[in-house]
Amino acid sequence: MIARLTGKLAEMGADTAVIDVGGVGYLVHCSARTLEAFGAVGNDVLVLTELQVREDAWTLFGFGSAAERDTFRALTSIQGVGGRLAQAILSALSPDELARAVSQEDKAMIGRANGVGPKLAARIANELKGKLGAPSIGGGAPAPRAGAAADALSALANLGFKPADASAAVNAALDELGADASLDALVRMALKKSR
Repeated sequence: MIARLTGKLAEMGADTAVIDVGGVGYLVHCSARTLEAFGAVGNDVLVLTELQVREDAWTLFGFGSAAERDTFRALTSIQGVGGRLAQAILSALSPDELARAVSQEDKAMIGRANGVGPKLAARIANELKGKLGAPSIGGGAPAPRAGAAADALSALANLGFKPADASAAVNAALDELGADASLDALVRMALKKSR
């Protein structure tokens, strides 16, 4: 399975990006939020991925944060929600906004995504209740950018941090240390900030 890609952003489309990794271009389907975080073509990017294999296609989906990937997995576990629809939902709502909508049973907010009608919005609210964790206060922290920050986010997730908590801790560490901080320094500072 392909878990993540690090390379140059070679092309961008409406809902796809081509990431050049050592001369091989990977077509990755991404939410609008993730594509926006990549910036301009030619930038170095790190993208977390999920590979979906079907009889007729292998599709690689990309995410700017572990929280987005985890939310995608939760969404695609629901009958009637495939990868493309999950990406459309994540384009309309951040993982934290979706968690808030689910916890408040706000079907209208879930229904803002293209392709989500009232019945599906109700099913999503019902089936994801308690599965997305508590939404963070204040709208949630933005996903850290590629590089050491993304690696620090992954390290905290591997230590058992919830995606929203990991993202908040890494962002707090970035605020204190700056964007040029090393992975080691970021993880140490993030662990201090999370106490």
